Amino acid sequence: MAIEINGSASQATPRPGQCLRTFLREEGNFGVKKGCDGGDCGACTVHVDGTPVHSCIYPAVRAEGKAVTTIEGLASADGLHPVQEQFLEAQGFQCGFCTAGMMMTAATFDDEQRSNLPRNLKGNLCRCTGYRSIADAVCGHGADHQHDAGTDVSGAHSPAAGQTTAVEATPGQLGDNVPAPAGQAVVTGTARYTLDVPAEDLPGLLHMKLLRSPHPHARIVSINKAPALAVPGVVAIFTHEDAPQLLFSTAQHENYTDDPDDTRVLDNVVRFIGQRVAAVVAESVGAAEAGARALEVQYELLEPVFTPQEAILPGAPAIHGEKDGVFSRISRPHHNVVAEVHAELGSVADGFAAADFIHEHTYQTQRVQHVAMETHASTAWLDEDGRLMIRSSTQVPFLVKRTLSRVFNLAPETIRVVAGRVGGGFGGKQEVLTEDLVVLAALALRKPVQLEFTRTEQFTATTTRHPFTIHLKAGASRDGSLTALQLNVLTNTGAYGNHAPGVMFHGCGESLAVYKCVNKKVDAHAVYTNTVPAGAFRGYGLSQMIFAIESAIDELAIGIGMDPLEFRLKNMVRPGDYMLSTTPEPEEDVHYGSYGLDQCVSLVRDALDRGKERYRAAGLDNLGPDWVVGEGSALSMIDTVPPRGHFAHTRVSLEADGRFAVDVGTAEFGNGTTTVHAQLAATALSTTASKVTVRQSDTDLLEHDTGAFGSAGTVVAGKATLGAALELATRIQMVAASLTGAALMDCRLVDGAVECGDRSVPLTEIVDAARLQGVRLATDGNWGGTPRSVAFNVHGFRVAVNRGTGELRILQSVQAADAGVVVNPRQCRGQIEGGIAQALGAALYEEVKVDDAGRVTTDILRQYHIPSFADVPRSEVYFATTNDSTGPLGAKSMSESPFNPVAPALANAIRNATGIRFGELPIARDKIYLALRDRTLIPN
Repeated sequence: MAIEINGSASQATPRPGQCLRTFLREEGNFGVKKGCDGGDCGACTVHVDGTPVHSCIYPAVRAEGKAVTTIEGLASADGLHPVQEQFLEAQGFQCGFCTAGMMMTAATFDDEQRSNLPRNLKGNLCRCTGYRSIADAVCGHGADHQHDAGTDVSGAHSPAAGQTTAVEATPGQLGDNVPAPAGQAVVTGTARYTLDVPAEDLPGLLHMKLLRSPHPHARIVSINKAPALAVPGVVAIFTHEDAPQLLFSTAQHENYTDDPDDTRVLDNVVRFIGQRVAAVVAESVGAAEAGARALEVQYELLEPVFTPQEAILPGAPAIHGEKDGVFSRISRPHHNVVAEVHAELGSVADGFAAADFIHEHTYQTQRVQHVAMETHASTAWLDEDGRLMIRSSTQVPFLVKRTLSRVFNLAPETIRVVAGRVGGGFGGKQEVLTEDLVVLAALALRKPVQLEFTRTEQFTATTTRHPFTIHLKAGASRDGSLTALQLNVLTNTGAYGNHAPGVMFHGCGESLAVYKCVNKKVDAHAVYTNTVPAGAFRGYGLSQMIFAIESAIDELAIGIGMDPLEFRLKNMVRPGDYMLSTTPEPEEDVHYGSYGLDQCVSLVRDALDRGKERYRAAGLDNLGPDWVVGEGSALSMIDTVPPRGHFAHTRVSLEADGRFAVDVGTAEFGNGTTTVHAQLAATALSTTASKVTVRQSDTDLLEHDTGAFGSAGTVVAGKATLGAALELATRIQMVAASLTGAALMDCRLVDGAVECGDRSVPLTEIVDAARLQGVRLATDGNWGGTPRSVAFNVHGFRVAVNRGTGELRILQSVQAADAGVVVNPRQCRGQIEGGIAQALGAALYEEVKVDDAGRVTTDILRQYHIPSFADVPRSEVYFATTNDSTGPLGAKSMSESPFNPVAPALANAIRNATGIRFGELPIARDKIYLALRDRTLIPN
């Protein structure tokens, strides 16, 4: 019996053992996504005879004779399904990869199910949004819906001295809640992500799977390919003998020398369990998997080392000891030290001598996985002219192109890299982890080759957040002055040094610079171990360091009997203060483009006071004798652009139909840059974002773009877009002036026309006139990422802890952000909410666990707990009112930074409630219980 798909009978027959998800995608239903292939995430949800099912664990054969509905079939001839309209209205998505599955589940809800979303959405995960906008969408709340927890953005409050007034929003322009341009495509399942390419567009497509190392440290002696080549459908096998010898780093930065060259495409030495050993290419995924299993590899086992503390001991195995430290840019390869910094400002000895209270403690942060819902994936092929084409899930298409050119010794013009819509990134896709392998195979076989990671490969073979061990000593005087800060930092970069120097240096940067303290000392080492590599992760080292420093700030305040927020207000930097961390002089290009940290502190403190009063008025302030309640806060600062250059090239043009086109290099992966570029261009061109088409993430469009990382999408690429748009506006006015004979100053650009005195000239006429005059109505913008400003975030929590069980309840969550002029408040709020949710996971339960043999044991989603709907409180979000002198139209970055203050604010709130300082993340419930028991607050 045929399977009916969206009202039409399929002529295909499922293969033995095939799941419904792959069957539906092979039939062209690309809205059915893969996030786990284990029934854990819900991205693949479809309806079978009206019932939502996870199609990745539903056998396709069971759907024979049944009606299957995918997101492509949810709408009717009369228009969108109500839930699709609601998701559009509430903008209930960011990257959108999970959205189809979320809507397919929600479309079946009745009123009773909608009243209990924590239970009924438990099978659908989202990594981007923090779920607030999803709840609004499912419940049919409009974009301006207000909630009991407080207003979504800061309202009227008394401006501080010298504070700027808020920028008034213009519809479709700066400050308006413009919907995402891709919204319609996201909610209908037609947005095209990396692998959403019809089979007919890639004839002869081959599939790659990898054999990975079972050992943490070994040398490959031999690989017998014969058994694998005998597997039906296997086409080729690639090993270290087929790979380029060139060493490179999978990390991608504007300056590739920022990272050590310690990696080969395929190496004859494996340094962690899960490292690539061989790549098998076959006619199907199943054949490639079978071929990988059939390979016979002989290894010479080498001694491993698993912790940075052991790795830096004399005589420890040298993981990259054969490499030339100068050539590969490794600080001390024979001692496993990738990079290090040693600095002292003033004299910490004098600072401690002057202190009335000293806090000393060792803080530890764990490995955390990005868990972008779209796994790493790439396809490479040669076009009809022999040019190499790569379609990849990447945040940095231009840097990928440069790396492939370098590794394979190809002319840059012979390579084109395109990123479709990317299903989440969080720094994890600032790497080359799949592209090099598919290029190796495509160049050799002259056929299209595709590689898609499984969720298990994401956990065991990509990258994680760097674990930090921070021994901190800090002193304060009774008058509330911070007298000394001393930190000894050890970071675990894993088997390879991608991002190790940058994460270490950045972590030791703004986390210290936000506080005035004459005496600061830092000794930091980034160290190799035989474990899964670490890499770029939201916050880039700051979240780890801020956890330690902000915890210590609270301890100092408590020690001298001062309110922690008052202590912060006394010691945090103000305009005019040097921002110093590890150098005696401040970064020469970092300025206070605007300053709203004081506002953020006030906004959080006032919101917590209001929350306390709300609880009291509702009679909820007394939870009973088993519960203790506490409040805690933390602050953070971040440079708005990475150092040493971050470049963007954009182009803005007036099209023949009077609409505008903006070409940008930066990728869209839920960061909202597409919307921001449309709004910036619309503001400069006196139109609306709906009349601006953004084309992006294609290396053929523009000269260069460093990429979407370091929160640079708005402040770097946006600056380039704004410059190009302003120049185009002037050029349009000049054409109008010459056409009408009016003075240039009398020609005013308005929506769809130019008003020249009493004459209005439509833009379509301007296009025709420019053509006759030989004037090009396309302008280019460039920005190099300097000067830079600073952005601020402050987070506050009220929590309750059960002294009998260790249960933690978050009663109130508040974050205030200084994002300059907020280009799109709703979108920016969503970024903050998503950052809070991800940070709560890292604070409370997320951990990539590695056993004593170096093996990752949390390798599927059901073993690695990311926040679900029921786990995330509704946070209040407030914006300081500032106008940045360096950012485009006063805007600042706000993508990474919301993550950074969450964990210490939560730890401080728990400390305030229980009297116990938790210095190790995550602060899981069992840890709280055991700590309470050890403090005799819980009977044995």
